[in-house]
Amino acid sequence: MNEFFKRHRGKLWIAQAVAFVVLGIFVASWFSGGSNEPKVSPTSATSNLEAMQSKPSIWTCSMHPQIRRDGPGSCPICGMDLVPVRESADGVRTVSISSEIKSLMNVQVSPVRRQYVTSEVRMVGKVDYDETRLAHITAWVPGRLERMFVDFTGVEVNKGDHMVQIYSESLYTAQEELLAVTKRDRLLSTSRLIKPLDLAESAREKLRLLGLTTKQIQTIEQRGKSSETVTIYSPVGGVVVAKNKQEGDRVQTGDRIYTVADLNVLWVQMDAYESDLAWLRYGQDVEFTTEAYPGEVFRGRIAFIDPVLNEDTRTVKVRVNVPNDDGRLKPEMFVRAIVQSDIAAGGRVLSASLAGKWISPMHPEIIKDQPGDCDICGMPLVRAESLGYVTAEPTNAAKPLIVPVKAVLLTGTRAIVYIQVPDADKPTYEGREIVIGPRAGDFYLVKAGLDEGDLVVTNGNFKLDSALQISAKPSMMTPQGGGGGGHNHGGMEMPKADEGVAMDASPMELVPAARDAMQSLVEQYKTIQEKVEAANLAEMRASYERLGQTVEAVPADLIGPQMRPQWLEVAMLLRNDVTEGREVKSMREADRVFALTRQHVNQMKGQFPLPMSHDEMQMPAMANMDAPPEVVGQLNGFVAPYLALSQALAADDLDAAKQAVEPLHQRLASLAPIVSESKAVGMWSKEKRDLSEIIARLQKANDLSALRSGFALLSEQMLSLQRMFGLPTDETLYELHCPMAFEGRGASWLQSDDAVRNPYYGASMLKCADKVEKL
Repeated sequence: MNEFFKRHRGKLWIAQAVAFVVLGIFVASWFSGGSNEPKVSPTSATSNLEAMQSKPSIWTCSMHPQIRRDGPGSCPICGMDLVPVRESADGVRTVSISSEIKSLMNVQVSPVRRQYVTSEVRMVGKVDYDETRLAHITAWVPGRLERMFVDFTGVEVNKGDHMVQIYSESLYTAQEELLAVTKRDRLLSTSRLIKPLDLAESAREKLRLLGLTTKQIQTIEQRGKSSETVTIYSPVGGVVVAKNKQEGDRVQTGDRIYTVADLNVLWVQMDAYESDLAWLRYGQDVEFTTEAYPGEVFRGRIAFIDPVLNEDTRTVKVRVNVPNDDGRLKPEMFVRAIVQSDIAAGGRVLSASLAGKWISPMHPEIIKDQPGDCDICGMPLVRAESLGYVTAEPTNAAKPLIVPVKAVLLTGTRAIVYIQVPDADKPTYEGREIVIGPRAGDFYLVKAGLDEGDLVVTNGNFKLDSALQISAKPSMMTPQGGGGGGHNHGGMEMPKADEGVAMDASPMELVPAARDAMQSLVEQYKTIQEKVEAANLAEMRASYERLGQTVEAVPADLIGPQMRPQWLEVAMLLRNDVTEGREVKSMREADRVFALTRQHVNQMKGQFPLPMSHDEMQMPAMANMDAPPEVVGQLNGFVAPYLALSQALAADDLDAAKQAVEPLHQRLASLAPIVSESKAVGMWSKEKRDLSEIIARLQKANDLSALRSGFALLSEQMLSLQRMFGLPTDETLYELHCPMAFEGRGASWLQSDDAVRNPYYGASMLKCADKVEKL
């Protein structure tokens, strides 16, 4: 068999290439109009191009859509003939198919709507004792257990039943003291000259502290004789669940003899996953079943949610109070529970039955219509709303906007959905990036990106996404368009940086109103950047709110038809940034959202003819200027430790990565201030401050994830320094880019050769890169 392949290897390669060509032509013709339209063939490429003169077109490879040309030719990777891709003015993410193809793809849609949804939280756990209803019978005095009236565990006792008899020398002495004092008091009471001291009450108090009841003390006084033993009675009714001593044992004060549990009320301790915590509230009704009584449903209320997450199981303990008057539930029984949470807008838990109610913060079974105190513990009752409930929904807007789970293509905190374009001549669908909230059953809550009534594709959306990839448009797998999803995972020859033609936006001029509005947007972005650098979360959230207002102020109707689709794409992305930016709660989250905002603002600046700011006008001049010797001298020494850090991260070597950070810190600490009024020195001073913050962040990182996050910032800084001043090194530097890093956000890095070693994924995707460019 091996000899056969060796002899016919050339023929098999040709047959395989022909098969790929046929497949590529078929796929391209399929998504460009269906089976009823003329097929695209290499021989008719020129005539097709002439037929498409009405709209500008590009040429791409159906197998490698990252290859883009302004005319026909061959793919530099696989050799297939390029096919034309029509640039539609209808939308950047729009795809049209024929009715026949729609039927074959079985495309199905569902409307986006507002409605209350129910999330089922499933938990498992076991029955446990109510700790507040456990009583321990302990020795109040040292002595010997003369008699134990309860011989074994499981015996049911009532409050006041005798439990154990203790012989105690110290108790006998205390009784003798009481009898002596009372006898003396009787003798002195007959004398009118001497007033007796009230020592008897002190002796009685001593006996009470030793565990005797008032009735027992009165019996001793009436009898006039001490008892060698004392009987201890049960303070509660219940079942003896533990017997810790035997008859004849010596005990000390505080030794535990019995444990009595009241089983009329029990606890059910369950484990809830952290992803379900959003739907759990104190006081919620819980239904659960047991193995002992299949088909029978028991009910209780959530009385406690543990404030600490178990780091091993990633779960939180949830405690439910359960009545057990019939005694059928037994401690240690396993249970399966379900909590039905009705979800309102914003992911809030809806409970109309608690509207206007007052609940005990310690005992959720105590619910009253009026304020007051808990009947059990006496604590003041609190309003149900203060416990996280929504108890009244007066408007339809309070219903959450939901989208079916099947319609969502997840990309992190954001997602891609496909919308059916209404009133189109043939089936047309538009991709849209949205921001989703938590999942509730078969639905996701929508934070931004969809409107009520939109028809989202619930079946066939992956096929539509593939169509956009082939058309070199933005999709789930290729967020930047141009086939960005065709990145290298190893084993593929990467195209050179100068291959392909950049498809810039139309050179048409913007009307002043639109241009000024976009420029205001850029200025607002700079304000957000300042707040992020200052780590001021409150002001950053407010700045994002103003950014949203600025985006809405851009007059889209004044933008020409050839440029409007690009603006609608950028506006969609920025609106999603605003939705997340005004809710950020940590600097790590703020860095992630701001990186997306920076990418989208740069996308807008690259697609629209906006006037450059003063800083932007100075940047190219600086890049072409020779850096002063003192700046070059300070830049020297950063490249080598940077490359060492990159190699350590690519090797998943945490210790080596930490060691590589220290030379960067030492080099930076050794730099003295430069006294000069040169613009280059001023710019280097600012960049040096940014570099210092990044290296400090790397020093605090304790795991590979945090190191990689800081390394991405360091790489951006090194690339910026390279563009401004040039990095002094004997190494040949290459810029590489991974489009999948950080949940599809993408990240760049520098290497001294062109063999891809991805520092953001390490061994899991060592060869992932869609750009390798020599600097």
